[in-house]
Amino acid sequence: MKILLAVDGSPYTKKMLAYLATHELFAQGSDFTVFTVQPALPPRARAAVGKEIVEQYYADEAEKVIAPVTKFLLRHGINAKSNWKVGPVSEAIAKFAESEKFDMLIMGSHGHGVLANLVMGSVATKVLASCSVPVLLVR
Repeated sequence: MKILLAVDGSPYTKKMLAYLATHELFAQGSDFTVFTVQPALPPRARAAVGKEIVEQYYADEAEKVIAPVTKFLLRHGINAKSNWKVGPVSEAIAKFAESEKFDMLIMGSHGHGVLANLVMGSVATKVLASCSVPVLLVR
């Protein structure tokens, strides 16, 4: 099974990883990819510091999220690939899951109620609405 782990370094990512570690069913014969999305910096900020610095910033920020997740997975016998993109978070997750033909997407959820989602929106809600890949949300 080809599984995408959408991570952001939050406590909800840690809950998702703990769930994954306690459910060995996922680890048996699965191919994991750890994926994070960096929101784009404002155009004026990108122009002020230059393309090379911005690209290094994105890479550094993605590595801060991916490295501890990869280390955790290795401790649990899971050797995962990693990837990252820059852009709108929910859109990038859904597009990557579909374009790379993942069998399942697993991500943590903040667990906001309906009212909070109406006011603030939710990455998980937007991914569920726009992704054709089955999604497992861990709260």
